[in-house]
Amino acid sequence: MKIFLTGVAGFIGSHLAARLVARGDSVVGLDNFDETLYPAPLHRRNLALLGDTVDFTEGDFLDADLVERLFAAHRFDAVIHLGALAGVRPSLAQPKRYQRVNIEGTLNLLEACRAHAVNRFVFASSSSVYGARNEVPFRETDPAVKPASPYAASKRAGELFCSNYSDLYAIATSALRFFTVYGPRQRPEMAIHKFARLIREGKPVPFYGDGSTARDYTFIDDIIDGVVASLDQCQGGAHRVYNLGGSRTTTLARLVELIEAGVGKQAILDRQPDQPGDVPITYADVTHAARDLDYAPKVPIEDGIARFCAWFKEQP
Repeated sequence: MKIFLTGVAGFIGSHLAARLVARGDSVVGLDNFDETLYPAPLHRRNLALLGDTVDFTEGDFLDADLVERLFAAHRFDAVIHLGALAGVRPSLAQPKRYQRVNIEGTLNLLEACRAHAVNRFVFASSSSVYGARNEVPFRETDPAVKPASPYAASKRAGELFCSNYSDLYAIATSALRFFTVYGPRQRPEMAIHKFARLIREGKPVPFYGDGSTARDYTFIDDIIDGVVASLDQCQGGAHRVYNLGGSRTTTLARLVELIEAGVGKQAILDRQPDQPGDVPITYADVTHAARDLDYAPKVPIEDGIARFCAWFKEQP
């Protein structure tokens, strides 16, 4: 299968590209090394790990002319759209930019699929579309009408456009709601990576609220299993939505304890109030993914943090 993969130099994208190549797929990758969240050299380091196994183009999926040239030059069997502006807190300061990249960019790709008869489209969404709620676990059938940040709203809009293009043009689309992905090569501004770095350096760790907020953390290998399975079943012109999570919650307080053990050093906590845009809990019901994708998360948080910290301690 020939696959167009956006965000190929990112955390999830670089892992996914390696898996696809290993199973015999041909990957054409696109990335613009955006530095909103972390420096371009870290993107390039991820890309370098792929060697020459990926046909790579540096560029932006907002560039409709570039997207058209790539689709015209290749006969893609599928698109996996991981590229996006991520991050809840930065989106509060730049809502218009998030709207443009995450919504207009997704439309550019869907339009290219329509024009070039590419009938498989896998879209990376987010658990943040569920908004601030205490009723758990989160199910795909739950209303997702009150996103708590512009980032979440942009991802929900992307899902709706996917559904629209399935209905109008028979493009099979899968929207995958990722639940806090972590593991080797995780983005450095995300909590697990950031906390590990601050603990190692003996610097205060920002600790929001009383430590009772909880997240469903998902190890990267489990996420990649779900993405690949969703690609394989993405056919028939239907629109599907799947939660991809660890299906277990971990409190902020417990997370810090696990990272302390992995780094081998105690954290200095900088206690702060809850942050705007944050939600009290995320927790995935993965029943649909288990049924349709044979999805079954295998890496518990204790093992996953240990594996992340082993990688982390090898980094400069």
